[in-house]
Amino acid sequence: MLDNDRLIDGHTASPNEDNVDRALRPESLTEYVGQEAIREQLHIFIEAARRRREPLDHLLLFGPPGLGKTTLAHIVAH
Repeated sequence: MLDNDRLIDGHTASPNEDNVDRALRPESLTEYVGQEAIREQLHIFIEAARRRREPLDHLLLFGPPGLGKTTLAHIVAH
């Protein structure tokens, strides 16, 4: 038998919750907290591409949930 209390709701966040999440998300590497070694490497990677006036090479971010991969991807994209 299934216990309905244990089922996960597929409900997505409300638009207001989504806006709050976006407002709190860092928009630059200087605003990003933690992962100092990764931030430094990404800064060098991005700066080198800018100076060459070339697009950034491929970038693969991996790891368990909650480490900031999506946030870093947004920062690199902009």
